[in-house]
Amino acid sequence: MSDRPTFLSTPYGAYHHREVPTEDAELTHVGPGTPGGEYLRRFWQPVALSSELADLPLRVRALGEELVLFRDRGGRVGLLELHCPHRGTSLEFGIVSERGLRCCYHSWLFDVDGRILETPGEPADSTLKDRLCHGAYPALEYKGLVFAYMGPPELKPDFPYLDTYELPGNKMVPYCVSWPCNWLQAAENVMDPWHAVFLHTKISFVQFADAWGAMPLIEWVETPLGMVYVTTRRWHDHIWVRSNDAILPNLNQVGAIWEDGSQEKIFSRTGLTRWTLPVDDTHCMIIGWRHFHPSVDPHGKGDERRCGREMVDFFGQDGNRPYEERQRIPEDYDAQVSQRPIAVHALEHLAATDRGVIMYRRSLRQEIRSVAAGRPPRPQGKAGDLVPTYTHDTVLRIPPLPGADDRAHVLEVGRRVTDIVIQGDCHTGDRRSTEIERRMRALAVDANGARAQGQPA
Repeated sequence: MSDRPTFLSTPYGAYHHREVPTEDAELTHVGPGTPGGEYLRRFWQPVALSSELADLPLRVRALGEELVLFRDRGGRVGLLELHCPHRGTSLEFGIVSERGLRCCYHSWLFDVDGRILETPGEPADSTLKDRLCHGAYPALEYKGLVFAYMGPPELKPDFPYLDTYELPGNKMVPYCVSWPCNWLQAAENVMDPWHAVFLHTKISFVQFADAWGAMPLIEWVETPLGMVYVTTRRWHDHIWVRSNDAILPNLNQVGAIWEDGSQEKIFSRTGLTRWTLPVDDTHCMIIGWRHFHPSVDPHGKGDERRCGREMVDFFGQDGNRPYEERQRIPEDYDAQVSQRPIAVHALEHLAATDRGVIMYRRSLRQEIRSVAAGRPPRPQGKAGDLVPTYTHDTVLRIPPLPGADDRAHVLEVGRRVTDIVIQGDCHTGDRRSTEIERRMRALAVDANGARAQGQPA
């Protein structure tokens, strides 16, 4: 029997709504041994910015576990269980050494893989250090982020390299912001493009550009990595097609933040690559890179100096504003954090605009159950490969067809653009982008040729 409450269509009926069901634990709980937590542990997760590792250890919490992160004087990164196995002293007070981390209490020395290198107070012939191994997780650094793999050691996957990491002229600047809510309500937002029309444009103020307030035609499409949304808008004589990636389980890519749909643009790539890291069941950290290159910020509105620890260069991504101001001008942080520390799905009344959220949750549930049944998760990539991704903004000059149903025409253009982008993964490296651009230009020529003849594209 469902625990979903019955909401009576009765005015002043709050009396009947007082019972709050439990959260959807299968999707939201992330601690050791939970189905969702064990699934998330099968992927490399970013846990800190490289800039946070100096001459002191860094206490971190990830997936409900207390850990200590450090870079030894030899440059290696280690991620250890927080408490020393000797007497339980926290290793956040440890001494960074030439090789490994030394506990402050009795000087035991731990290597980055958890091996105990020294137990100075023990007899010279003691074999204690050879019979113990402290808990450790594999860690690596990439482009200013520190990643950890917290799953079964024998099942460690290759670190995935996305094609957006190697864009010409692209600068990737690390950042992170902490939110006091469950990871899922932040992560699933990327599959809710309707909120950009209202929250970011019509409700508060025009945060990005007027074109964002134009009511789009929206579809959601599955990809080898997860799913994308496809928003297609008519903006004067242009058709703007935008897709954001949801890469399972908790990685997403977002297109150009300040795109305005006014100039032709073909397969412009991502402005954000970010993970929603579950810190525990009621806290998360949004951590990743801001991408700086001309195609995603032609007007130079981005500011990499405002990207780093607990800051990013666009509005509304933290709670560091006066409460009354946040009430008057709410943004992402306010809308998502206020859903409760863990959003209660049984209280929601999902509508047609929520199809992407429904698909995302369903895909997550399927993957969680598949891993729980002993099957491998959907892979993100293999060593040596650049993984094709699908985030893009494409603006084509295709004026309305005289006397035709422009809504149907716009939708058809969006579908054809999406087919080109997703089918383009059969082409690798530079060839993929070149082939996608060639096909999109041909699409625009076809559509404008049809316009000249008064026929649908």
